[in-house]
Amino acid sequence: MAQINFGGSVEEVVTREEFPLEKAREVLANETIAVIGYGVQGPGQSLNMRDNGFNVIVGQRKGKTYDKAVADGWVPGETLFEIEEALEKGTIICFLLSDAAQIELWPTVKKALVPGKSLYFSHGFGVTYKEQTGIVPPADVDVFLVAPKGSGTSLRRLFVEGKGLNSSFAVYQDASGNARTKCIAMGIGVGSGYLFETDFYREVTSDLTGERGTLMGAIQGIFAAQYEVLRENGHSPSEAFNETVEELTQSLMPLVAENGMDWMYANCSTTAQRGALDWWKPFKEATKPVFQKLYNSVKSGEQATISITRNSQPDYREKLEVELAELRESEMWIAGAAVRSLRPERN
Repeated sequence: MAQINFGGSVEEVVTREEFPLEKAREVLANETIAVIGYGVQGPGQSLNMRDNGFNVIVGQRKGKTYDKAVADGWVPGETLFEIEEALEKGTIICFLLSDAAQIELWPTVKKALVPGKSLYFSHGFGVTYKEQTGIVPPADVDVFLVAPKGSGTSLRRLFVEGKGLNSSFAVYQDASGNARTKCIAMGIGVGSGYLFETDFYREVTSDLTGERGTLMGAIQGIFAAQYEVLRENGHSPSEAFNETVEELTQSLMPLVAENGMDWMYANCSTTAQRGALDWWKPFKEATKPVFQKLYNSVKSGEQATISITRNSQPDYREKLEVELAELRESEMWIAGAAVRSLRPERN
């Protein structure tokens, strides 16, 4: 493992240099990797592993998602099976269904976990909150996770571009004595740029905080607040959207990703620089109490309870569509659709 100084704290990470793809293939040469679920993470991870030369099959119920798997080149009866058959054939079971669906399918999966098999997750939710989910793996199987730090769509897109998405990895249970090596090999196989070690609890608490915070919840809230202030003060929808979202996502954030926020501050106009330096601390002071409240809610298990309760309701999809429609049909995101349509690459 490589030792990297992260802001004064030295951590060990796994890169492709010390654990190349060839080594990952050797480690998993005798494994049949069964990806259960073809929704959010399933396509990206399974396609990347397939393209990297691993023995991969997919388990998915018949329907639209099954048809998508067929369109992606998975062959019924050869590499695409009903879930029960894929569970039987697989030696590494990649449990990539949604958290709510994992709870529902767990009794079926548990029956297939005979001694010597491995159980793979990309989220620590089910095992961490086992009192609520009922997901308690048998003691004689390896249990580990690789959690790409992004969507399955991004994982696949970056892989196709010859890049990688950073991932965390963790071992929950080492029945074989080889779980950690298999876990790292899986991380390389799915297309990780580098891997940093965590545990199931830290993965789920940081992940739930991030999704509700800067990754999705907080950023949408900040977008909406600034957009509304601009609109209420006479700015047009196109101007408000461009100044709130488009410039950030299309111009500034890619540069921050490449060079860091300090570089961005040093390379913008002096007027922008002065304003950013003056205002970032007030925004931190205003939002940190909200983040602390969020983290406490995650740590206490409240957010897990809310997710399990709401996502398991029979009318969840209908209620979800109403909430998503509020975003989709808001003036800001209708304006955004128009702005995106005018990008040069789309014309």
